[in-house]
Amino acid sequence: MNILYFLVGCSVLMALIFLAAFFWASKTGQHDDVYTPGMRILFDDETKSDDNHISNQPTS
Repeated sequence: MNILYFLVGCSVLMALIFLAAFFWASKTGQHDDVYTPGMRILFDDETKSDDNHISNQPTS
């Protein structure tokens, strides 16, 4: 029976930790812009291919 009290205490502690992490993330703006990071990954490849194209051109 003592183990049940221990497990309930651990569960409440874990819930409080996750609740604090959620409020911290909301306060620091982690959920403000959900569209731009998804689009940014699409444009990273174009920038790298332009750098390789310029470096492969022969110099005369």
